[in-house]
Amino acid sequence: MTTYARRLGLFSGTMAVIGGIIGGGIFRTPAAVAERVGSPQLALAAWVLGGVIALIGAFCFGELGQRRPRAGGGYVYLRETWGALPAFLYGWALLLVIATGAIAAVAVTFANYTLALAGLSPRLTVPVAIGAIALLSGINYLGVRPAAVTQNVFTILKLAALAALIVAGLSTVTSAALYRPLPPVAAPAGAVGVAVALGAALVPILFTYGGWQQTNFIAEEIIEPEKNLPRALVLGVAVVVVVYLLGNVAYLRVLGPAGLARSTAPAADVMRALLGPAGGTLIAAGIAVSTFGFLNLVILVTPRVLQAMAADGVFLAPLATLHPVHRTPAFAILVQAGWAILLTLSGTFAQLVDYVAFGDWIFFGLTVGGLFIYRARDRAAGAGAAPPPGAFRVPGYPWTPGLFVLAALYVVASSILANPRNALIGAGLLALGVPVYLLGARRAGPTE
Repeated sequence: MTTYARRLGLFSGTMAVIGGIIGGGIFRTPAAVAERVGSPQLALAAWVLGGVIALIGAFCFGELGQRRPRAGGGYVYLRETWGALPAFLYGWALLLVIATGAIAAVAVTFANYTLALAGLSPRLTVPVAIGAIALLSGINYLGVRPAAVTQNVFTILKLAALAALIVAGLSTVTSAALYRPLPPVAAPAGAVGVAVALGAALVPILFTYGGWQQTNFIAEEIIEPEKNLPRALVLGVAVVVVVYLLGNVAYLRVLGPAGLARSTAPAADVMRALLGPAGGTLIAAGIAVSTFGFLNLVILVTPRVLQAMAADGVFLAPLATLHPVHRTPAFAILVQAGWAILLTLSGTFAQLVDYVAFGDWIFFGLTVGGLFIYRARDRAAGAGAAPPPGAFRVPGYPWTPGLFVLAALYVVASSILANPRNALIGAGLLALGVPVYLLGARRAGPTE
């Protein structure tokens, strides 16, 4: 039987973590955060808080990945802790909208920036987006090594683009000005007001920090995953936190708090303010590179979930097989590409993603909550509280995973309150997976 090939080391794992987080969000989300908090100090505090929560999540997924270093990541953890149906619904949501909708949306963003840079007609957006999906799916079909090389190159390029933005923004400030206090807090007033403002800003920030969990999907292809996966998660998220904080400082220094809050494209505004039209061109190239790298990461990891579901007998049986030569979930890659291309052609992907975006955080919370179940089973089995020698465990347990679960609940509740109609439609899309699961389970027969 063909198995996955362990060909990814710590460096490739870390690049996957960084590449899965940095897409296009950091180029626009800081403006929405600044508008919500009304204060540069609170804006930076919100990004720090979001970074802490993301790091806690990385620690939690590090322990989960060490416990079960298998292809499928979160799907595997959900199945073992909460049962087969919640796990299936997670994979169903990834295929139906979350991953494939993200592929379509990011491919269109990449196409828009690429065409603008090349001076070509926007009418070519859909063909270029489909071409990008097909190209990267082909690379991933041929093996995890070419996929990882592609990921490493584009992650380095996107980090270079952000480094250029940060250096350009900070280099315009004299050393004395760099340490000059930012303007005093303008809003909101009082502890309650500050808490409300931070809470409002936290939702888009956490979405911008999201994506690190995807590396767990390819755990079975990481060399020594028990050691390298937790390290890659923590190191990758830590790098992104530093980059995001420095990026926000650069935005604030160049545009000012009010200018950042009013901006619709803060990264482009910063570079144009510093370098003129050439700056806008440079940042457009950076966004194109960043979105292309993110696109490759999603195309790389998600088919591993579909393959794991099929191997469990709850989804299309052909998806369970690996290519005998390339050792990739070839059919799952093709199915994902086909559906993502259909979503791109339909033009409905953006609305569909809005419907189910909150669902991703439902599964986040459930997955990290599964740590409590694993730990309880350890105690019931007589393993006690002490981990085996060399095992990676979440620091600050049970408080740290508890905080992450609360943060996930907050994101879900905020999303539902902000747009209950979208949440209701999203719940309906998730519910469509129940009869599909029951049909697959009936065909597969009883499982242990």
